[in-house]
Amino acid sequence: MQLSTTSLLERLGVRSGLTCLDVGCGGGDVTVELGKRVGPHGRAVGADVDETVLDLARGEVAAQGIRNVDFRAVDIRTQNAGSDFDVVYARFLLTHLEDPMSMVAAFYNHLQPGGLVIVEDIDLNGYFTWPDSAAFRRFLELYCAVTRKRGGDPNIGPRLPLLLADGGFEKVDMNIVQPMGAQGEVKLINPVTLECIADSVLQDGLASPQEIEATVRELYEFAANPRTLAGLPRVV
Repeated sequence: MQLSTTSLLERLGVRSGLTCLDVGCGGGDVTVELGKRVGPHGRAVGADVDETVLDLARGEVAAQGIRNVDFRAVDIRTQNAGSDFDVVYARFLLTHLEDPMSMVAAFYNHLQPGGLVIVEDIDLNGYFTWPDSAAFRRFLELYCAVTRKRGGDPNIGPRLPLLLADGGFEKVDMNIVQPMGAQGEVKLINPVTLECIADSVLQDGLASPQEIEATVRELYEFAANPRTLAGLPRVV
């Protein structure tokens, strides 16, 4: 989990005793962080449609003895993950959806009056490396093509304030961060992401296995060079 997310939760006052819903929780890193923040008198629920990753997340919290975190295999647009949450959180979720407004409406339906919705998502228009990298530009092209092919929007970040306002939320505010670095794990996001979407790239006929392999290798080499800069896209 990025330090920027931790800082965001701190700034917005996620504190002891609150009930939190992490939508599209994946492996549950943020769900666990929410659970730690709300303490034994609060609870955190992670919701996702992927039962496989949820089983892994359940195993992790059980091994750590965390008792106020629960994971549920639900799509909150059509199923109820519980009601009257104080906080609904989603990270890098709306970018993948053909109809993000339906998910925003589901946020609203799971939140108690006066509650807080926290959404983090990406804007690839601000994605860059230094110096310029042909491998990075190809990765960016492939990522955007795969996302759009499935109905998503890789540049949804700037749309978030209007999506939330049109969804009935009040006091909508925004902030932009962009974690970058010359060393460390933040530089590995590009090759790791391309490896993760490789099957989709092949399925869509966007590149050959050889091109994907070569691009991944070049991205790892770029990340290993301490005289280069890489990281995440803009996060809104």
